[in-house]
Amino acid sequence: MLSIVEFFLLALASFRLTRLIVRDYILEWMRRPFFNVKLVTNDQGVEEEWVEPKGFIGEGLSCQWCVGVWSSVIMVIFYLIVPFGEWLVFVFALAGLQSILYAWTDRL
Repeated sequence: MLSIVEFFLLALASFRLTRLIVRDYILEWMRRPFFNVKLVTNDQGVEEEWVEPKGFIGEGLSCQWCVGVWSSVIMVIFYLIVPFGEWLVFVFALAGLQSILYAWTDRL
C-alpha cells in the first residue's frame, strides 16, 4: 500500500505529465499530426486559431481526463517496476508542484 506522501508524489507527477502531453509547447510536435489547425476570423475581425482533433488519437490527446488516466498508469508503473522510476516520479512531482505554484503566483 502507498503512503500519503507517495500518493501525493504520484498525483503531482501524473499532473505534470498530463499537462506536458495535453498543453505544453515542448510536446506540440507530438500532438501536431493528430490535429487540424484552421485560422478563423471572429466577429471583431481578429484571426484566431481553431484546433480540431483528428480521429481517435486526436480526441484522446485533447482530453486532459483521458490523458490523465494514462499518465497515472505510466507513473505508477515507473514507480513500482523501473529501477530508477522513483527518481523520475520525484522529478515530475517537483515540476508539477512548481507548475502549480507558478500558476498561483502569476494570478497575484
